[in-house]
Amino acid sequence: MNKSELIDAIAASADLPKAAAGRALDAVIESVTGALKAGDSVVLVGFGTFSVTDRPARIGRNPQTGKTLEIAAAKKPGFKAGKALKEAVN
Repeated sequence: MNKSELIDAIAASADLPKAAAGRALDAVIESVTGALKAGDSVVLVGFGTFSVTDRPARIGRNPQTGKTLEIAAAKKPGFKAGKALKEAVN
């Protein structure tokens, strides 16, 4: 399912026009992104938790040349599925 299909599903499920469903989805994505940028986690009970983890700097290797290089530290967004979502999928 891509974004436009998700908007169609939201519009049908919530009995909303597609434009309103699209704005609602964009608002949710923007809110989750903003919270993660601020270092917060977003917990949706039953669905899952969006969070940011720190990935430390490490030494990597270029597979073509074999040279080692340093890969900078980074923050990585993550998602952990909640119990209800896991049960629905299985």
